[in-house]
Amino acid sequence: MHVSTVLQIGSLFFVSAAALTGSAFAQTYPAKPVRIIDGFAPGGSSDIVARVMAPKFQEAFGQPLIVDNRAGAQGIIGADAVAKAAPDGYTLFVMTGTHTVHPVTYRNMPYQFPQAFAPITLTSTISQVLAVHPSVPVRTVKELIALAKTKPGRLNFGAGGTGPQMTGELFNSMAGTKITFVGYKGGAPAVLATVMGEVDVTFATMPTAVAYVRAGRLRALGVCTSKRSVVLPNLPTVAEVGVPGYESTNSVGILAPAGTPRDIVAKLHQEITRILAMPDVRERLLVAGIEPAPQMTPEQFADYLRNEVVKWGKVVKAANIQVQTF
Repeated sequence: MHVSTVLQIGSLFFVSAAALTGSAFAQTYPAKPVRIIDGFAPGGSSDIVARVMAPKFQEAFGQPLIVDNRAGAQGIIGADAVAKAAPDGYTLFVMTGTHTVHPVTYRNMPYQFPQAFAPITLTSTISQVLAVHPSVPVRTVKELIALAKTKPGRLNFGAGGTGPQMTGELFNSMAGTKITFVGYKGGAPAVLATVMGEVDVTFATMPTAVAYVRAGRLRALGVCTSKRSVVLPNLPTVAEVGVPGYESTNSVGILAPAGTPRDIVAKLHQEITRILAMPDVRERLLVAGIEPAPQMTPEQFADYLRNEVVKWGKVVKAANIQVQTF
């Protein structure tokens, strides 16, 4: 037998053995608790999604899903911990749309997004609301655009974090307005600042804004997603009533470290999408202002993330936003 033939047989045996090992590993996974890291403090949208999923995960797998909040640097600290974790399925990451903005707003990131991760699925979307303080003399998106164009730079919008800031800058870019960004340490402080009249406008997530809208302390003009929100179904989208094509969605999804075996990713995808389809899970998310997302395969989710990074890169360039060094 030629040496080359022996090598080929050996290589085939190695590949087959590796495939069998990976398959066997997937069959016994998980054999211990799984940790899911959230890059933000408890109580946020990503934290809510992870904690709603956790008991159902344990029922399905017989192992706990431990939520680990590692807040700091707008979610980057938590993401970095997952990017550097062993790709064995025992460390997951619950991300928000903010992470798709980081690659175009920061230089020298400690990891590449989304290349450093294995996407599993999009879990949910959180509608963002364009709202104004009741003293602002507008009742529609078109009226806000007209007012802003008569006062370029004089109106301002409050937002907490890079993601909501980009939502406002996308509006400026597509509407031809110049509403000045005022940054806050989080979504709740930005909304409260608008309620108190410190700023004129806010782009806020539905969970942080809906109570003030219902109480009449904020005037909602539109939702920023492509479809109306089930939380405020009578509120039109911004695209419907003033800025055609406008869409900004704060998404929540589950990722694993790059290199996680495909069988493990597939198993997680199957169970997580099954959990998200449960009526009681959907109800708990909707009560919190979080809408379960349409199912995506890992490949579709990967495409979605890449497209979001490209989209926000264009917004940063159009708004002439200075890229920072991390």
